[in-house]
Amino acid sequence: MKSFVHALVFFLAMIPAISFAQDKQQTWTEQEKFHSFMSSTFHPAEEGNFQPLKEKADNMLLAAKRWELSDIPSNYDSDKTKAELHTLVKLVNAVADAVHGNAGNAQLLTLITSAHDSYHRVVGECKKKDGKH
Repeated sequence: MKSFVHALVFFLAMIPAISFAQDKQQTWTEQEKFHSFMSSTFHPAEEGNFQPLKEKADNMLLAAKRWELSDIPSNYDSDKTKAELHTLVKLVNAVADAVHGNAGNAQLLTLITSAHDSYHRVVGECKKKDGKH
């Protein structure tokens, strides 16, 4: 009986640590999928290779829309995140429109850079700091 009580006390003491670890490791699948498109288009464009951007603009837009519609994890400020994701979708839509309109590389770089900055605002500035908004 004594070992059962020790095990129970140990388990109950670990609950806050387990909960904390789950918050820190919380993944946002839609964010990760969007990021795969952003990184595989933005970084080549920075180096002057716009082909990946031209090939993936439509899929990146779909991924942005899915991300916007997904449930926001608890470690993000919901209102701030919704607003920035809405902005991100608009920016990625502008990228896709520019690709379809055969915009020049300078314009594509400007547009994808704006979308990239918006992405970083979501994953950086929209996260709650120490449990606060």
